[in-house]
Amino acid sequence: MEMEANISTDDIIKWDAVQKALASSIARWTANCGEYQGGIPGLILLRHEAPTEPRIGLTEPSICMIAQGAKRIHLEDESFDYDAHNYLLSSIHLPSTYQVTTACPDEPYLGLVLKFDMRELSQLMIDSHLPSPRSKGVDRGMATGEVTLPLLSAVQKLVALLDTPADIPILAPLLHREILYRLLVSEQGDKLRQIASAGSRTHQVARALDWLKSNYSQQLKIEELAAMANMSPSSFHSHFRSMTSFSPLQYQKHLRLQEARRLMLAEDLDATRAAFQVGYESSSQFSREYSRLFGAPPLRDVAKLRHAEAGQPN
Repeated sequence: MEMEANISTDDIIKWDAVQKALASSIARWTANCGEYQGGIPGLILLRHEAPTEPRIGLTEPSICMIAQGAKRIHLEDESFDYDAHNYLLSSIHLPSTYQVTTACPDEPYLGLVLKFDMRELSQLMIDSHLPSPRSKGVDRGMATGEVTLPLLSAVQKLVALLDTPADIPILAPLLHREILYRLLVSEQGDKLRQIASAGSRTHQVARALDWLKSNYSQQLKIEELAAMANMSPSSFHSHFRSMTSFSPLQYQKHLRLQEARRLMLAEDLDATRAAFQVGYESSSQFSREYSRLFGAPPLRDVAKLRHAEAGQPN
């Protein structure tokens, strides 16, 4: 592990021990499954015993950490690689392509996702008297940062609570709050403070993003979204792309297609019903755009996904 010169040998030893404890906990809870959710709200444990093909999904506001292995997230125009020494931070909902790049049966990929709410961050900023963000611009809503010993320790303690369910209602919120605090004062803290600070351009764009995510089936009107963010349409479009790497129309299209995919896979809707439910007026246009994004027509893609889930639990 690469450390700055002022990090003591004792801290390096402690970091390694905590990291191994975290890996052991994740391995135990995911021994018979590829994904474990239970007991602690917002916490997901993940396991893969081989590298995966690129998969398209929606990254939620969260911190993603790895105890063993490595992963890559790709946005429209940028990629982020992270491993046991670097976390991934997403401050907004972002359509992305992700894949596990390092994993094998003897040393499986072991990771976790911890979701958070921007309202929690805003309140924590107030309670902690943290300064306003230094930057006044709009940054990308995703970044990587170094996993420090205090952050790693807080995450490991949170996962360890799964062994003592009676302690979760009291201690999990405290540890969740500590993790958010560690992020707010980290190298990526300025990015989080921007989005959590009412009145900042990042916060204004995030408000419009939240509306778009909840109303993706409606007709997109840039003027109305821009008004929500108190910006001109041209300024909003520019800041939106800076933050997400997508245009508003591309972002909406990703949301619609991913929700349609979920409806067909989880609720057994046919392609036509799914298309109309997410806002498409033309089933042929839906099929064309679905094929471009997912690499296959709707029915073939969903059949492939079901076959993969049935044949490979991890």
